[in-house]
Formats: sequence, structure tokens, C-alpha cells
Amino acid sequence: MDSKEILRIVDAIHREKNINKEIVFEGIEAAIISAAKKHYGDQADIAVKIDRADGTISGLLNGEPMDPAEMVERIGAQTAKQVMIQKIREAERDQLFDEYEELRGQLITGVVQRYEGGAATVALGNVEAILPKSEQIPGETHHANERVRATVYEVKKQGSRVRVILSRTKPHLVQRLFEQEIPEITESVIEIRAISREPGYRTKVAVASTDQRVDCVGACVGVRGNRIKNIVDELGGERIDIVRYSDDMQVLIPNALQPATTEEVILCQMLGRAIVLVQEDQLSLAIGRRGQNVRLASKLCGWDIEIMTREELDEQIEQAVLGFSSLEGVEPELAEKLVGEGFLSYDDLSVIEPDALMEMGGLTQEVVDRIVEQAEAKAAEAEAAAAEQRRKQREADRLAAAENVDEGTPDYLSETEKSNGKPAAGSSESVEPKSAEPPEEEAKNV
Repeated sequence: MDSKEILRIVDAIHREKNINKEIVFEGIEAAIISAAKKHYGDQADIAVKIDRADGTISGLLNGEPMDPAEMVERIGAQTAKQVMIQKIREAERDQLFDEYEELRGQLITGVVQRYEGGAATVALGNVEAILPKSEQIPGETHHANERVRATVYEVKKQGSRVRVILSRTKPHLVQRLFEQEIPEITESVIEIRAISREPGYRTKVAVASTDQRVDCVGACVGVRGNRIKNIVDELGGERIDIVRYSDDMQVLIPNALQPATTEEVILCQMLGRAIVLVQEDQLSLAIGRRGQNVRLASKLCGWDIEIMTREELDEQIEQAVLGFSSLEGVEPELAEKLVGEGFLSYDDLSVIEPDALMEMGGLTQEVVDRIVEQAEAKAAEAEAAAAEQRRKQREADRLAAAENVDEGTPDYLSETEKSNGKPAAGSSESVEPKSAEPPEEEAKNV
């Protein structure tokens, strides 16, 4: 292996694999050292240096200069070549890893090569990526030669290869599709401030405009909804709500809960909770099917949102004041202060910061500890009672179902349901909203 041959090898690998020449030189030096240690022993002190300009090799064995020709001859060119190939493969792997690590969270397009066991193998050009079933939108399937768009979710080194994991379920996908379809976002005229998503079902996107002349919601929807329609189609019909962002939670939370109409938003700063009051006929709409609307709104705003009517709030306040006042060390005045800060249950009180409670009531550390201890015990009792009630209800439903089978009555109805046609409290159907959500405005919610 003469100096010119080394330079030719380095240049060829640099061009073909797009690997930095310095990395290739270091790989060859490491290969020669590794091969030399196999010949002279692991305890030998060996140093090898290749001149970057002319390719000449110089080496030291235990501090003594080595003859380059003799060194290569004794070491064995084949051994050095094998080690060098391994080092170059590692360098190529590192190059691919760095390339795709920079693309993490970015949108890429690939072609499905195989679809087996629910997972898709996607060709990205210089690497094969995996789109696991867990990262696919619920209900979607893929087939060979199909073009698919996804975001890079994870990049890992596995031996001499790079494993790239793709995702179509993360909020990043929605953001990248918005950037692709809406030029104003790319031009920074419109900003995406927050996204909350339940893949395959519904997504809420909060947007804001840096130019007062541009309507951020209208620009995202597009003329006759053409812009948002392209995104919805890519997501397999997933519903998208576009929300006007505001730094004021009193404005953002009602926006996030649309299409429901809210009456009042009460912010409980100490708990990070917002109590939203609505009319009775807006309750199920604000909560959404299986709690989806309020859950997505909470993620979007970063606040724990609780929906209730004014009558329900008044009832909870009354119960909370009475309950807190019954605790040793809590005076009625302190109980009212706690309720005013949004503490409405023993559970809430059990997690209060001791310093905050000491300041609110002018209490000592010992008294505060006793109050928190009582609150924790009461919360545990309430949870146990609720669990027992659920158990009894399930047992009652099971017995009712058995009787229904004997009497020829459909077994999915409980006695209560047979009598009034409504789901019994605690039954599986009781999680449904009181009424189905009406369709939202097409211009803002698709």
C-alpha cells in the first residue's frame, strides 16, 4: 500500500460515501494500529501517522521508528484492509446518523417497500426507515410502492447501521403540513403557537398573526377551506380546529373550547386550574365526546380546565367550605380563602404548598402539617368510598344483566335503564356527553 494508493482510496471514499477526508485518514491510521497490535501484541506502544498531503506513512513502535514497507509487510495488508473497512463503515454510519439526527421532527417523504405485521418499511434514498404501527394514524393502512409523508421521530445506531423511526402521530406532523400548505407561516406572518392532538380524531391548532391586516384563522382555512382540506386529507379526515391565540388565558381558554359558548373563566393560579362556567345546554358540547374537547383545550392552553354550570360550582363551594371547616386547625375564614383560590376538594388541599397555607392562615408549620395530613386521609377515604360505589354498581349491573337474559330482555340494559331509557350512573355509557356535538362552522373547524 503505497502513498499514492492511500490518497486514491481516501479520495474515492470521500466522493462515494460523502465522508470527510479527515475521518477516512483517521480510520486508516486506526486500522493500521489495530492490525499492528495483533502482530506485536496489545501491550505494544504503537503510533501511526499518515501525511495528509503526500500519503506517506510513519510509525513508532515503543518509541522506535518503524520502516513503512516493513511495517505494512509484517502487519499484513489483508488484516489492515479488514479493519479499515470496518472503520469506514462506522464512519459512514456516523455520517448517516448525523444527517437524520438533524432531520428529527422534520417532514420527509419516502416510498413504502414492505408492509408486514402492521409496520411499514419506508425507503428514504440512502437508508430504510421504519414506520411502526404505534406511530401510524389509527385506522390507516399502507401498501407497497405507496408514497408516504411522516416526521423523523427517532434515530438510533445499531451496529454498523442506522435505524430511523418515523411517525405520523406526533403534533410535529401537523405543524410541518401547515408550514407546507400555508405560505404565511413560512414567511413568519402567521405563527403556530401551540398544538394539541389526538391522532386520527381531532387536533387543535392555536395561531397568531404578526400583521394586523392578516386574519390568521382565515389564512389557515383558505378560500372555501381549500388549504385546510389538503391537510385534513393527508391526515385521513382528522378533524382540525383552528384557534385564535392570545396571551390572556381569559381569552384563549374560551377560544380553545369552541364551538361551545362559555359564560365565565375563573383562573386558580395556585393550582394551575381554570374553572369554566357554561349554560346547561352547552355542557356536553364544551366537554366533547368522551371528554375530547376539554382535554385537547387543556393541552393547548397548558391549564387544567374544569367545565361546570354555575349551580354545580355553587354546590361545590358550599361543600368545600363545610368540609375544610371541619378540619382541625382550619377556621371558616381560612376555608373561604382556600375556596377562593380554587381549592374545592380534599385532594386539592392535600397537594397545597405548606408555605402558601402558612401565609394564608398565619399558621405554624406543625398546624399546616396536621391539616395536610387530615386532607390526605379524607381524600383517601373519599376515593375508597367511590371505588366501593363503583364496585357495587358493577355488581348490580351484572345481576340485572343476568336477570335480563332470563327474561328475554337485552342484556346490555340495567334495571334503571329499562325503567327510564337512560344509562345508569356509573355504567359504561355514562361517559358519553349528554348530547351529540353539533357540526362546527366549516370556515373555522373542519
